[in-house]
Amino acid sequence: MLQSIFPATDPKKDVFFGVLPFYHIYGAVKLLLFPFSLGLPVVLTPRFAPTAFCAAVERYKVTIALIVPPLLVVFARDPAIKQHDLRSLTMLFSGAAPLGAKLVKTVRERFLTVGADVCITQGYGLTETSPTTHLLHPKYSESHVGSVGHLCPNLEARLVDEEGEVLRDVNPGESGELWVRGPTIMKGYLNNPSATKASVTPEGWFKTGDIAVRDKDGFYTIVDRRKELIKYKGFQVPPAELESLLLQHPDVADAAVIGVESKEEATELPRAYVVHANPSVVSTPSACMAFEASVQAWVAERVARHKKLRGGVVVIPLVPKSAAGKILRRELRERAKKEEATGQVKAKL
Repeated sequence: MLQSIFPATDPKKDVFFGVLPFYHIYGAVKLLLFPFSLGLPVVLTPRFAPTAFCAAVERYKVTIALIVPPLLVVFARDPAIKQHDLRSLTMLFSGAAPLGAKLVKTVRERFLTVGADVCITQGYGLTETSPTTHLLHPKYSESHVGSVGHLCPNLEARLVDEEGEVLRDVNPGESGELWVRGPTIMKGYLNNPSATKASVTPEGWFKTGDIAVRDKDGFYTIVDRRKELIKYKGFQVPPAELESLLLQHPDVADAAVIGVESKEEATELPRAYVVHANPSVVSTPSACMAFEASVQAWVAERVARHKKLRGGVVVIPLVPKSAAGKILRRELRERAKKEEATGQVKAKL
């Protein structure tokens, strides 16, 4: 199914590079099974390190690398890119988490400075969908940057609004929860009928839990996770949108946004956890507080009123993420509870 829409490859030329864990479906299918179905070799490393990645590309003439968005954040800044011959690299294929347009542009321009004309594209899927359901073909990687592309063959998709009294399919340009159906979608969760009933409709539609938008040409863009949307006084605030914006700040190396409960306002407030690009600059409490306030003001100038970081900004050494590169928001929520209990963060309402 994927071969029919994946860019053409040459067994005599193309080489895959992988650093994804095999216990995650992204690595298991896309590094263990897919390359071999194409007759392509795969270069593997046990863990990601910028220098090791660049050295492997140079040594084995890697052409295609499967990555996750956090690795692009590293590519945008790490000096290793300028220390190796990366001209063989033609495509970075990202998955597991949304990919921001600004980050793509920054990394592509950085690779061009060392003579590597790299196409950066992405796909979408879940463990329950085996995994890929959408793929942005490289020919659209610049014209539709940020999109996960078209629906794969043999699958059906709906964007559904369940907020009102009546379930409805949304119009093009409107956001709704992505539902998919087809031969590669799971039948259910093993020995967990309640979870299956909550996720799969009687007609066989799997509810992904992801909010998406489809344009008139059939390109899908993932907006956020349904359960991760922050509700500020009735307004929906997608964390991914704010995270993408924060990564455009010149002094922010990484970022994560969650909602924190405000008893005074009886609503959730968006809070950002950011990693400074140069940690030594925020080594003192006063410098840290000044930077947090400046980031909060910077964001306020660029978003609608309900999307302001009213829950504050907190500098942390590292954004907690899974092996697949997904932000572990649960850990940040636990941290936020402790901060609220000790009064460490003062929200600006």
